[in-house]
Amino acid sequence: MSQYVSRFAGTLAASPRLRFPGRSRLPRRVAMLSVHTSPLHQPGTGDAGGMNVYIVELARRLAELGIEVEIFTRATTGGLEPAVELAPGVLVRHVDAGPYEGLDKGELPAQLCAFTHGVMRAWAGHRPGHYDLVHSHYWLSGHVGWLAAERWGVPLVHAMHTMAKVKNAALAEGDSPEPAARVIGETQIVRAADRLIANTAEEAEELVRFYDAERDKVAVVHPGVNLDRFRPADGRAAARARLGLPADAFIPVFAGRIQPLKAPDILLRAAALLLERDPSLRTRMVVPVVGGPSGSGLAKPEELQKLAARLGIADLVRFHPPVGQDRLADWFRAASALVMPSYSESFGLVAIEAQAAGTPVVAAAVGGLPVAVRDGETGILVPGHDPADYARALGRFTADPGLSERLGEAAARHAQGFGWDASAATTAEVYAAALQSHRRRRRGEPRRPVRSHHG
Repeated sequence: MSQYVSRFAGTLAASPRLRFPGRSRLPRRVAMLSVHTSPLHQPGTGDAGGMNVYIVELARRLAELGIEVEIFTRATTGGLEPAVELAPGVLVRHVDAGPYEGLDKGELPAQLCAFTHGVMRAWAGHRPGHYDLVHSHYWLSGHVGWLAAERWGVPLVHAMHTMAKVKNAALAEGDSPEPAARVIGETQIVRAADRLIANTAEEAEELVRFYDAERDKVAVVHPGVNLDRFRPADGRAAARARLGLPADAFIPVFAGRIQPLKAPDILLRAAALLLERDPSLRTRMVVPVVGGPSGSGLAKPEELQKLAARLGIADLVRFHPPVGQDRLADWFRAASALVMPSYSESFGLVAIEAQAAGTPVVAAAVGGLPVAVRDGETGILVPGHDPADYARALGRFTADPGLSERLGEAAARHAQGFGWDASAATTAEVYAAALQSHRRRRRGEPRRPVRSHHG
């Protein structure tokens, strides 16, 4: 482990808390950019996922700290109000950029000029200094944020969420590599940003290794979980009754966007292997898949249903459309385990949400999942993507009916260290550091290094 990762590793065990110089100087108002997905969209379908939840929860908590947030996002339907209050101190601004419907994420770079124009037009209606800082999410937003920050004379804080070079290094079968234009764009944003926010120490190291990011510009801030919504509540039996699930079944759940990157097919193949080894499971196993097609999965939206039929488990697999956060919490409570066989995850927010609800997680040992899940304590991490390995992991739950409850209790305790309040407080400190270093740079002073330690 490099000196850099070691420096951040200590902050990952407990709630993340970094200290930066100039902490007392916080921004009054932040322009937050989310070009390709609206915080008002339903997570779990299209391009809406963990990033939507991240932006909504972070913005709410920043507002509670006294930092107003205006979120700029692309209008995807006609007749939307130009500005919608999401919460006190949080405003969502809809920007017209390209046709409302029919554009996928790969076509959005051509609309960045129009989106930037909309952001600038909104800014022109205010007095100078209306925004103190720009916080962009994902590389498309980063390009708009780069220009806006330069034009307004304010710092740019950027969160990658996912990175092209990292995704391309771990492609799922049938997935297309990220284009060179994205790689170039991400490299430019890394160079331009005053601060870069990484979800984990591993992601921070990837920014340095793949994109030559300056180490003293990168800060590790864990995403959080809404601990009021995602909690054990009234338990597994009650949640199963509400969802119409059998009380005594083994129920491994997949929840997320249906696309090769997320690998829901691995859960189905593992379930078929389990059934081969123990045919009696056919009467006491249900495999819910909660989510909608996304990304390259849109090209073959029925592929997973066809796979279930070919595997002979169509009677066990239940497909459910994306659900709201409260309903999702019930799905997590009802599950024997959440299964996340993803090929790449910058963090894996649903892993923390499921654990907060008292459910263990069986996940691929990739990206931020080894941070989100404590192997053998709150779930099981699986190296690689062989369905047989997932079948063995899930077989531990069928062989030991009490395992799910034991790991689930530890999972709920573990998730308590990932509240959004801590994430927002740490993000505010990153803002303070960005503001201070930006002022020094404009005065021609050298930037001081970021320091990271327990608070």
